Amino acid sequence: MSPIYDYIGIGLGPFNLSLACLLQPLNGVDGLFIEQSSEFNWHPGLMLDDAHLQTPFMSDLVTLADPTHSLSFLNYAKQQGKLYSFYIREDFFLLRREYNQYCRWAIEQLDNVAFNTRVVQVEYSEAEACYQVTCERLQHGQVTEVQLLKARKLILGTGPKPHWPANTRASERCSHASDYLNRKAAIQKSKCITLVGGGQSAAEIYYDLLQDIHQYGYELHWLTRSPRFFPLEYSKLTLEMTSPEYVDYFHALPAEQRDELIAQQKHLYKGINQSLINDIFDLLYRLRLEKPVNTRLLTHARLEQVFESQQNLRIRCQHSELNQPFELSTEQLILATGYERQWPEFLQPIADRIRWDAQGRPDVQRNYSIDKHGNELFVQNMELNTHGFVTPDLGMACYRNSWLVREITGVEHYPIEQRIAFQDFAIPTDWQITTAPQECPA
Repeated sequence: MSPIYDYIGIGLGPFNLSLACLLQPLNGVDGLFIEQSSEFNWHPGLMLDDAHLQTPFMSDLVTLADPTHSLSFLNYAKQQGKLYSFYIREDFFLLRREYNQYCRWAIEQLDNVAFNTRVVQVEYSEAEACYQVTCERLQHGQVTEVQLLKARKLILGTGPKPHWPANTRASERCSHASDYLNRKAAIQKSKCITLVGGGQSAAEIYYDLLQDIHQYGYELHWLTRSPRFFPLEYSKLTLEMTSPEYVDYFHALPAEQRDELIAQQKHLYKGINQSLINDIFDLLYRLRLEKPVNTRLLTHARLEQVFESQQNLRIRCQHSELNQPFELSTEQLILATGYERQWPEFLQPIADRIRWDAQGRPDVQRNYSIDKHGNELFVQNMELNTHGFVTPDLGMACYRNSWLVREITGVEHYPIEQRIAFQDFAIPTDWQITTAPQECPA
């Protein structure tokens, strides 16, 4: 008979990797993280030389749960002989390439990870009181073996998929930002390039292409449906919203109010680094000293439809503020339109064990569980609508994973902070009105 693991983690992005690192040294707990890819490689299509994380280095895989953990970034830098260089650099924000290298180093220290393992189906066995995970073992993309793994608890970290808006699809002329570096050489051979999107990835790609605009002589246009190229809000009191208190506050709100807040808070987690915005402006200024820069930047531009011919793409948009349609032609279209959650089909057999909200989304409980018992199925980066904009934040990964370690093991191995913010988000208890207000005496 197959052994029954305490847990199985499905998917190995940064969040589940962090959990794997925190579970690794614990005695008396046995589990496995499985990933269909052959190796860890975080957004390789956007691994631009100057791109860096938007959170400080302490938001590594383990430090904010356990600063003494052997898989911290500082220990990695020490082991690689780079600690003094990092110290002299005086920059808290890791290069994206550097973070990727650190994650790959951490994986080499783990024995609870299996790559080339694709999940086909998840079922529940009442007789054994466990989940049965049917997997395919892969070699060079081909199935070599079918396995049946069993576990008491599952942690879902399968990650989002690229979002393709309107009627767009991948083609020789249309690509998603996630594939940018693989397509860059072909894109720069075009006479006209159009970029759609208003977040960090869009800004990084625009800056990268803008540097070569005079060399290659292409037109370069950047459209966003946002009302401005807004910066990521990074003031310290705003950062306090990435806190246990705010997650508690947000989770307790009615579902409709949570959805409204998420729609209003995009500048808190989807904005552009202000330094990059300034770099783009300065580069435009310098390039114009040499000769006119063949580029246009336009806000309020909502992509409606794309028509493809042999020669080019015709892009139809709507200016949301003027309420007017417009059209432009381009040879290459890059969609920096983000990612969307796609519920894994392999979970269909256990859909009746999952809590769903009124909109058909998993109803994620405060402890990150989605099953009706509240202690079997857990999610990573799937709880935006229940836990708020901190969901995709690397800085909150260790906090969430400290919760998950406690849920998996029954022991709080890593102290879970209850309060870190100076400010309150809910009305303080001693300020709440419990009786009808009385008139002040004259």
